[in-house]
Amino acid sequence: MTTTDNAFVSPTDEIIVELDGHVATITLNRPQKLNAVTQQMSDALVEAAEWANDSDQVRVVVLTGAGERSFSAGSDIRQLEKYTTPWEFRNRVDYCDALRRLRKPVIAAVNGYALGGGLETAMTCDIRIASSTASFAAPEIKLGWIGGGGMSSFLAHSAGSSNAALMLMTGDPIDAPTALAWGLVSEVVEPGRLAARAAELAQTIASRPPIAAETAKANLHAAYALPQEKAIEYERDLQTICFATDDAAEGRAAFAERRPADFHRR
Repeated sequence: MTTTDNAFVSPTDEIIVELDGHVATITLNRPQKLNAVTQQMSDALVEAAEWANDSDQVRVVVLTGAGERSFSAGSDIRQLEKYTTPWEFRNRVDYCDALRRLRKPVIAAVNGYALGGGLETAMTCDIRIASSTASFAAPEIKLGWIGGGGMSSFLAHSAGSSNAALMLMTGDPIDAPTALAWGLVSEVVEPGRLAARAAELAQTIASRPPIAAETAKANLHAAYALPQEKAIEYERDLQTICFATDDAAEGRAAFAERRPADFHRR
């Protein structure tokens, strides 16, 4: 991993990482192959996710794909032949795992095909907005397997069990309006507005107290994983931790003094 002045220098030009203030934009940059992820790209995504987690400069991550045709078509299938045993395949380092470990809020700007691992990549993100030309599919079943990066869990939580089953068992795509109706995405915008809308949303979240934003993300994950009473108890504990931060004291002071708050992730 290489960093310069808080920036991340990707080991491959097929992953572009740009830092604008407190927003890091990660772009899958292999448009001629529908941004299908190679092993080199996967390794770079893991490094970029680790950098974003460790950087105090980064408060929000935007994940998108280069070009107009595709967010990502998932893993480059031709490279899957390199695994010599099923166990080696099972224990591979997976970029979706690294993206799921991001503590910072993550926005997916889905600009075309989100297929297989590309759909899983989008679903690891906290907020998903889509171009009106986007489409979503879990096509692995057509090739004889299923997704392994959280596909079933993400779809069941977002789209409901019946819609998830429809996608997983047919492998057929759904369009952006259907994804919006099913809850897979929060907004659908015209293609020319996607990058600007993602940046606008990212800047809004980046202006919030960063510890509180990261805690809100952790709390949402717990809400899925815990029984309701335990989830509420956990939320109360997280609230107490946030309340004790310098940023919370600054927020209260700024409110009392009727001025903009200045948060420092402390």
